[in-house]
Amino acid sequence: MGRILVVDDKELMRDSVAAILSRKGHMVVTAADASAALARISDKRPECVVTDLQMPGMNGLELLAEIRKIDAELPVIFMTAFGSVETAVEAMKKGAFDYVTKPFSGDELSISTERALEHARLLRENQVLRANAAPQTRRAQSHRMIGSGSAMEALRGQLMPIAASHGTVLVTGESGTGKEVAARFIHENSPRASGPFLAINCAALSSSLLESELFGHEKGAFTGADRLRKGRFELADGGTLLLDEISEIPPDLQAKLLRVLQEKSFERVGSSVSQRADVRIVATTNRDLVREVDAGRFRSDLYFRLNVLPIRMPPLRDRVSDIAELSEHFLGQVADREGGKRKKLVKDALALFEQYSWPGNVRELQNLCERAAVLAGGDTIGPTLVEPWLVANDVPTPAAYASQSSGGVSGVISGRLARLTPSAHEGPVIETFSAGATAVVASPNSAAIGDGTGMPSLVCDGALTLDEIERRSIVATLGRNRGHRQKSAKALGIGVRTLGLKLKKWKEESLVPQEL
Repeated sequence: MGRILVVDDKELMRDSVAAILSRKGHMVVTAADASAALARISDKRPECVVTDLQMPGMNGLELLAEIRKIDAELPVIFMTAFGSVETAVEAMKKGAFDYVTKPFSGDELSISTERALEHARLLRENQVLRANAAPQTRRAQSHRMIGSGSAMEALRGQLMPIAASHGTVLVTGESGTGKEVAARFIHENSPRASGPFLAINCAALSSSLLESELFGHEKGAFTGADRLRKGRFELADGGTLLLDEISEIPPDLQAKLLRVLQEKSFERVGSSVSQRADVRIVATTNRDLVREVDAGRFRSDLYFRLNVLPIRMPPLRDRVSDIAELSEHFLGQVADREGGKRKKLVKDALALFEQYSWPGNVRELQNLCERAAVLAGGDTIGPTLVEPWLVANDVPTPAAYASQSSGGVSGVISGRLARLTPSAHEGPVIETFSAGATAVVASPNSAAIGDGTGMPSLVCDGALTLDEIERRSIVATLGRNRGHRQKSAKALGIGVRTLGLKLKKWKEESLVPQEL
């Protein structure tokens, strides 16, 4: 069943046609003239237009020309008297879908409108499929929210009432946590589930291309625009549009996006005709939008318009209990795709997965599971296969670093530096101090000077710079862990690669033993 607009200046004819189509289960709206019809089309796009050819003021052919400025593919059926058949044929050449000759039967009109609605449906379905298959759209591997741990149960408890609403959703979280999966979950459990779901990666396109992808463009709007193209907002009408990595939208487009969110209207590139679209927006980002607003890179009014229903995706390191379930799912996906037997992750290998920090989150786990499934010699995946990959990928996580710009232990320092070692009995104790200052410490190789309270004062070989404190702490931690870099890096809260680069630099400067 579809939404049909009937246009005729004669009330009796208009009501008769509307009654015939309504009895077939269609939603019918009417207009007494071409101007009213254009207003109806702009306000809520019908799926088919049935119009009289001869009308006072703007006739049917002129109405068709105006409709084509708004929608090049909206099927238009003409009702014409026998003497105007040649005019109706001319209308077909100009883009009309069909015509019926008065007097016509109800069945004749119904058959024509059914064909028109089916044609419109197939065109739209094809456009949606092509948009979803575009290379700049990153498709989710699975729409399921996998995991039975407390973090995922809490997330599902948030998602279900949000899905049932029509409000704008902002999904935040680190890269690889499954933000697009959450967006698809929201759509598939929403009242719009029968409508289209379209996604666009805002970080993958230039400003001009992104504007065309979002809003569409008219023929001749720019070089290479050889035909009218509908944008994602127009194609997603009645459904959901995912704006992935919305923080990457250029400032000039942010104002246009704000208008669409507020007024539900937009113009194609190269057009002054306003289009309306009933689209639910789900936006995702791995950035802190509040900081982006403070830095002037993101509009505050757009942020508040997006942040209606916020969702925060938990990182994988906070979902350790879900790793086994996720691994089994990803290994099963590989087996189904390749047609082989499902590989099993042995207990020791799973233990390594559960101890790893997963800086790439669920996406990294999926990639490692696929690699292990392909490279494992037998039916099982053991620790000797996966451990080198975990060590090689051990990079600082957002939780370990307040800022990654300076790297290493110094990267943790943001105005003040606290302890670098997990226990006062395991190595040097470092007092809190302002960055850039010097400090006195008690190191394992120096004697502490008492102050009469029974507690040692933190005094050693004299005043130390931050670089010296960092170097001594790293050397001492390596000593406690018998040179094991992965354990030492984990104790220090840095990545193995960062640790290796620092040691290499210090060895070249002869600041640490060469055997480290």
